[in-house]
Amino acid sequence: MRYRSRRIIRALSTVFVLAAISASLAQASATLLLEEPYGKLGFFTATGHAAVYLSGVCAETPLKLRPCAPGELGVVLSRYDGVGGYDWVAIPLIPYLYAVKRPEDIPLFADAKMTAFLRDQYRRRYLEAVAPDLRDGGTPGGNWYELVGSAYDRTLYGFEIETGAEQDAALIAHFNSLPNKSHFHTVSRNCADFVKDVINFYYPKALHRSVFADVGITTPKQMAKMLVKFSKRHPELEFTRFVIPQVPGSAARSTAVHGVVESFFKSKKYFVPSIIVSPIFAGCVAAVYEGTGAGRFAPAQNALVFSAQRGLEAPLDAEDRRSYASELKHLEEQVLTPDGGADAKKSWEHMLNGAVPEMDAEGRLSVLISKGEGVVRMGLSADNVLAESPSHQLTEHLLEARLQEELRRGAPPKASENQVERDWRLLQQAMNASREQVIAEAAQEKPGRGRISRTAFEEIEGP
Repeated sequence: MRYRSRRIIRALSTVFVLAAISASLAQASATLLLEEPYGKLGFFTATGHAAVYLSGVCAETPLKLRPCAPGELGVVLSRYDGVGGYDWVAIPLIPYLYAVKRPEDIPLFADAKMTAFLRDQYRRRYLEAVAPDLRDGGTPGGNWYELVGSAYDRTLYGFEIETGAEQDAALIAHFNSLPNKSHFHTVSRNCADFVKDVINFYYPKALHRSVFADVGITTPKQMAKMLVKFSKRHPELEFTRFVIPQVPGSAARSTAVHGVVESFFKSKKYFVPSIIVSPIFAGCVAAVYEGTGAGRFAPAQNALVFSAQRGLEAPLDAEDRRSYASELKHLEEQVLTPDGGADAKKSWEHMLNGAVPEMDAEGRLSVLISKGEGVVRMGLSADNVLAESPSHQLTEHLLEARLQEELRRGAPPKASENQVERDWRLLQQAMNASREQVIAEAAQEKPGRGRISRTAFEEIEGP
């Protein structure tokens, strides 16, 4: 009975969380998602990816659209090559970003193994029509993995513009009436072309490619620039910019998104040899780069931060970041790793190498970790990291690694002020629990002589 009550409470809390996120975004809107490139890429693929999030459109199936019911968050429509032969696929917002259904199930720290596990779990439940199992029940190849968990690989930028219910209804009818068959082409029918067509469906001629800056190829960055310009010409339409930070983890951080000429100009691998082979060509590239202002568009400028739990929030400002970073460094020196132990992020990455991800009884992410001669289960989301922890010192290292990533210098913002405050509180709670755990263990080993210095376990005070 108690278990059932917890399930009901969790279900209701999820509804309230999703409603809060929905309220923080426009009532009906179209958001161009500009997604940074990741991995070892050439100058063209450094242009990243583009998708479009529609807050008033939902998915009856990944291949059929419908109007959203109250409280639903809408879908992300995207075009990828090699996904079941389809031209587009619709994925709900939270799964598209994090490969989980509920915001509270997002892991605090992820590695490649965990990301692959979450993606495959979601595929098996919801995407069999798009990416079916292999004959032996194994996971298929192809680009289907790009459809879920995008924020594990890269940072995304949102450019949200107001739309209307009638426009949403027209788009739903249009998409559902056309054959959904891929004719992907890198130059003429890529992901940015798809986004251009969707936004132009709502606002004709709002977006167009650049003949000079991108040599006629439609790029994600150009589409974002055009939407910003369109919003300035139409101040009557509500417009918002926000950042969706890459989830802290062992994956390399994604890199800045560029246009075609900008990518070539900023790539020493390609541009420097071109100067030697053809100085005239290199000079033309430099002139186009400077003349078009390709490098002056900053996606993160004046952007809010997206929180899956609370919607759009103010980013952590520079002064608070320095204060938190200073306090965390002090804790690392005095409490967390006082003997000069390994960097928390590297230590936690090493711990995860031999770990096995799994879902707990309530469908929340956990990980099985070898400890001594046995195996222990540890929760990895904010919802279960304290409730399901065999060692609160492990939890400390996990939260330390997450905070290190959130407090890194540089643009774009890595977290909102509220997100950092939450993680700081979790670290405080883990350290308090660790203190009690150590005291209890010492008392058991030496009855009557279990006194231990409290200096190293003082409660964390906010900076």
